[in-house]
Amino acid sequence: MIIQTINLTKRYGKLAALKNLHLTIEEGECFGYIGPNGAGKTTTIRILATLLQPTWGEARVCGHTVGYESRLIRPLIGYVPDFFGAYEDMVVQEYLEFFAASYNIQGDQRKRVVGDVLELTDLSYKRDALVDGLSRGMKQRLSVARVLLHDPKVLFLDEPASGLDPRARIEMRELLKELRRMGKTIIISSHILHELAELCTTVGIIERGDLLFKGTIDEIVAQTRMGTIVEVRVGPQQDAAERVLKALPKVEQVKQDDGRLLVELTDDIHDFGFLAKALLENGLPLKALNEEQVNLETAFMRFTKGIVQ
Repeated sequence: MIIQTINLTKRYGKLAALKNLHLTIEEGECFGYIGPNGAGKTTTIRILATLLQPTWGEARVCGHTVGYESRLIRPLIGYVPDFFGAYEDMVVQEYLEFFAASYNIQGDQRKRVVGDVLELTDLSYKRDALVDGLSRGMKQRLSVARVLLHDPKVLFLDEPASGLDPRARIEMRELLKELRRMGKTIIISSHILHELAELCTTVGIIERGDLLFKGTIDEIVAQTRMGTIVEVRVGPQQDAAERVLKALPKVEQVKQDDGRLLVELTDDIHDFGFLAKALLENGLPLKALNEEQVNLETAFMRFTKGIVQ
């Protein structure tokens, strides 16, 4: 395994940002870390990136222990925070050459590496542009280019799509897919759950410092599926429709949710045409009848309570 934490805990006074976190990530995984604001995602990433010391517990990256062997870890990782930072008065090429020099990449090799990461991140045409004049999306891609200069094994990305417009988010997602194909191990925190579902091989859900789940998308969906749930739309007559549906013998419960009715059926029921028949027989116009699809967003809502610290 390339990432391992054992009883990893971080406290700020009486506040526990992380509570005995046990997490393992294998080489080549793209791990999506999700949770409400203040759940402990950034704290975990900063500890793994050797920027923060845990209160107790152990974190290992590429076989090295954070704290004791941080100097051995740093050449193997790249960290992209959720903000860009300084150096805005440089042009893009100077910015990358500055960081390449800090990794002791010299001469012709430096020019070649800078050219390669500019091409990979689709920023070659901006090599002479001022960093301060780049859009938010381009700055995020430049941040990724910066951490790729020394060819790290592990990438930590904290909300890389935060504040990006739709096109920039798509470009960032495609870049991360390419890095995954290159064999990089990627740990990414994000609130854009449908994009994580497309990108990540595994996900972890954290709330109030506790890791609630770690596994594949299929595993989390299977674990949160609660029988057959049917979405019913009838227009303004929701109360009457709710009464009709609740009286049916195969219906477990009915609840109103944002202009629709969510009808939970007993586990052995998969044909829900009888719902439409009951509504029409009672003179209620039916606008839509669909089985609710359980995805990462619905699973997240069922796992978490929305409590922040």
